[in-house]
Amino acid sequence: MRAQASILHLDLDAFFAAVEQRDKPSLRGKPVIVGGIGTRGVVSTASYEARAYGARSAMPTSEARRRCPPGTAYLSPRFEAYRASSHVVMDLLHALSPVVEQVSVDEAYVDLAAPGHHDLSVDGVRHLVADLIDEIASATGGLTASAGVASSKMLAKIGSELEKPHGLVVIEAGRELEVLEPLSVRVLGGVGPATAERLKSFGVATVADLQRMSLPDLVSLFGDSHGHGLHRLARAQDDRDVVVERETKSISAEETFDVDVPDRSRLDAELSGMATRVVGRLGQNALFARTVTIKIRHHDFSTHTRSATLAHATGEHAVVLDTARRLLADVDVSDGLRLLGVGVSGFTAHAQTQLAFDDEAGMAVTGEVLVAEEPTQSSVADLTDAPTVVATAEWPTAATTWRTGQDVRHDVHGAGWVWGAGIGRVSVRFEGPRTQPGAVRTFTADDAELHATDPPDWRAPEAD
Repeated sequence: MRAQASILHLDLDAFFAAVEQRDKPSLRGKPVIVGGIGTRGVVSTASYEARAYGARSAMPTSEARRRCPPGTAYLSPRFEAYRASSHVVMDLLHALSPVVEQVSVDEAYVDLAAPGHHDLSVDGVRHLVADLIDEIASATGGLTASAGVASSKMLAKIGSELEKPHGLVVIEAGRELEVLEPLSVRVLGGVGPATAERLKSFGVATVADLQRMSLPDLVSLFGDSHGHGLHRLARAQDDRDVVVERETKSISAEETFDVDVPDRSRLDAELSGMATRVVGRLGQNALFARTVTIKIRHHDFSTHTRSATLAHATGEHAVVLDTARRLLADVDVSDGLRLLGVGVSGFTAHAQTQLAFDDEAGMAVTGEVLVAEEPTQSSVADLTDAPTVVATAEWPTAATTWRTGQDVRHDVHGAGWVWGAGIGRVSVRFEGPRTQPGAVRTFTADDAELHATDPPDWRAPEAD
């Protein structure tokens, strides 16, 4: 830890949903879900209005639909729009310090000590970061950010979560344990649901409870590396530097089991959870992947990987999970697996096609490469009879595929976004970030005057 609170963690609030509400004025103040909108989709981001009903990131979209009221908007992601706003924010951070560690499209650490000229007193840091948050809102058309400043990366990240949204917490050096001890153990890096549940069985719910566990006990329960890590983090011991990270080459999640697992239904459940985490990180980084890999460790500690390369890059949970399932189906698990992991690589900023493999899709396997012979494309759109909301009815795919939330331009009516599509029609709401809520018009799905277009520029006056 440092002698001063000089590490900033900045996190944009409900970023994807906030960009959608900025660019679509009819959705401001309403519940918005961004992610996979099909029957097996996963929530990438939920607006704070949707979170009030229990929707959250990594939740199946079907569950979010059950929780959220009629009038909730379910939108496909627009990664180009998110990247444009992210670039503006990251440029502001780089203007503040030469040392910026970008974690994802909406999150970064900043070394405030690196420039050597900032006032690093508690009041000085608070004023500096408050001005930054205001500047971000001004430069991005109203997006809000939350920030934490502390003597370590761990405490800075925890601070940024304490007063969301639009919060600022400065944890003064020397007060780390005072802040940390009453919090749930889930705030610590490496404490996921399984670890938290196991700790709970020993009466450990808060960080203060964890501090009372001895190092030998933690090592015996969680192994040498994880046990030592929990012991250090519970005492706020984090000496990691802020570093300029290299480009992400792969994203993965894995689980080491307490006992060898031969049960395919249990392994399938683990695959699903890991695929959810991996796809969530893909979304945070605004990336798509072409290669899916599973990692397996057998009872005898032999470790193997199997990889599948898709015909098209994807960011869909169903595609990643189905591919991982097909790879695992060829693995003998009768003696049990000690470890299972799922990863993705071969990144691109664009999805050429959103693939969805059904159970009958033809697949050709060459070695460990899986290729779709006949890729199928699916698109689920939402329509409602009400004139001002995007609701939850699902319609068949139109001959021309339009994604709900997609940016479009009509030769006569101008710029707008796809409000719903299906049964050969597409409905468009004509509005933009600097207009009033606009009218909805419906066209045939193959209307020659309707075109896909780039995201609107929130900085420019709206064109007619």
